[in-house]
Amino acid sequence: MISQILFIALTIAAIAFFSINLKKVIRNIRLGRPADRSDQPAKRLTTMLKVAFGQTKMVVRPIPAALHFIVYVGFVIINIEVLEIMIDGVFGTHRIFGGLGSLYNFLIGGFEILALGVWISCVIFLIRRNILKLKRFMARELTGWPKSDANYILFTEILLMTAFLLMNAADAKLQLLGSHHYISAGAFPVSQYLQNLLPANEASLIAIERGCWWFHIIGILAFLNYLPYSKHFHILFAFPNTYFSNLEPKGEFTNMQSVTNEVKAMLDPSFTPPEGDPGRFGAKDVNDLTWVNLMNAYTCTECGRCTAVCPANITGKLLSPRKIMMDTRDRMEEVGKTLDKGGAAFEDGKSLIDDYITREELWACTSCNACVEACPINIDPLAIITDLRRYAVMEESQAPSSISSMLGNIENNGAPWKYSPADRFNWAKEN
Repeated sequence: MISQILFIALTIAAIAFFSINLKKVIRNIRLGRPADRSDQPAKRLTTMLKVAFGQTKMVVRPIPAALHFIVYVGFVIINIEVLEIMIDGVFGTHRIFGGLGSLYNFLIGGFEILALGVWISCVIFLIRRNILKLKRFMARELTGWPKSDANYILFTEILLMTAFLLMNAADAKLQLLGSHHYISAGAFPVSQYLQNLLPANEASLIAIERGCWWFHIIGILAFLNYLPYSKHFHILFAFPNTYFSNLEPKGEFTNMQSVTNEVKAMLDPSFTPPEGDPGRFGAKDVNDLTWVNLMNAYTCTECGRCTAVCPANITGKLLSPRKIMMDTRDRMEEVGKTLDKGGAAFEDGKSLIDDYITREELWACTSCNACVEACPINIDPLAIITDLRRYAVMEESQAPSSISSMLGNIENNGAPWKYSPADRFNWAKEN
């Protein structure tokens, strides 16, 4: 009874703490401007099923795609067993679904094979990051916490899978001993090879089985509450992120309604722009971005595929699309903490542009959309870069001299070049 009370109290506390943190994350996302992504629900659902569930954009890199798929399937399917653990924990039963007979044997056997696959995949991921040191995991933005975060999760997954297999090995051995409370149920194709490593003493086996059982459930609850602080939040956010992703053609920029109204008024004197504050042109801080941009930032897996294909980054420029997303998330977290301390009207004197993302990074972007195409969960760093550029140009009149010259030529000559329209075909006469 004591263990049941402890289990229930621990579960309620973990769920409550996660709910508090999730509420803060949603509050931070809502700092962004409105954006209507309710159109084409059928297409959005299809996109989510293909990209988030099917992981169709991962296959560009077959080896990590296969390893990630094993971890993904293992995480989803093995956690079905958590339902049994929860019921056993609340009611004090043991393997409550054991009555399913051969189906239960099939499920447990499948869970063990997947657990082994997850274990091997996580070891390979650790080797890729820390021994092979792949280039996209060695970037300057992945020092400190971002690097440790990935390793913590991989180590945790390995420990959880090890505990799961040891728990089953001890359980199977106790079943053979006819120990009280341990019913004969389950098939153990992997953990059977661990049984000889365990002691023969019944009390020791019970201690190992119970210890691994508690470690497994506490580890899962701790992992749940770790997610809001980790890049692994994409486990939850990848699905809404792909559902609400941009369905328009890549590279098609959005028009600012206030500017559109001004142009309409210039072309049609009878048109009367709606009254109201036109708002800020572009984005200076996270509250000027849309809620979709901010959700993108929370969803970023920091995998670096965007940066790996960025032509600016490849040629040695400062821009890293992954860093753009990480900086946006860091600034959003900072604003959220500031609001918690000082209330809605509190200002900290910082902004996303300059304090987090430099002008050099912004203007290094070629707007090629390679980062958007490469992202396995449809994150759009270019949308953030574009809005920050808009602010720099339209609010501050600050842009590189080449950009300013181009804009001036378009205004005066109707083309990006310095020649007047009358001289535009001189090249043909010369030839």
